[in-house]
Amino acid sequence: EVRLVESGGGLVQPGGSLRLSCAASGFTFSSYLMRWVRQVPGKELEWVSSIGNTGTTTYAVSVRGRFTISRDNAKNTLYLQMNSLKPEDTATYYCMRASMERGQGTQVTVSS
Repeated sequence: EVRLVESGGGLVQPGGSLRLSCAASGFTFSSYLMRWVRQVPGKELEWVSSIGNTGTTTYAVSVRGRFTISRDNAKNTLYLQMNSLKPEDTATYYCMRASMERGQGTQVTVSS
């Protein structure tokens, strides 16, 4: 059974930082492209960043230069380092295995 468990969300002031983690199990983590996506209630799912199985990274324009995606294949864990956070980054963040399963999400709230 594929399982993706996000953690690390919380309340942070504008300009602050958070590091999200996604613990993966039930599949060969190192073989898959992994994504971070986010969603605000009432809006569509928004792609944030992807990392390929060889480590190639891509980012949405809205987060480029502020967010960094990474992975530790030995720990079956995906990360998202988020710096210079803005109120518009407020959302529930999910990790995804390619375009398939996603976890339960972790809430990020950026507010003063």
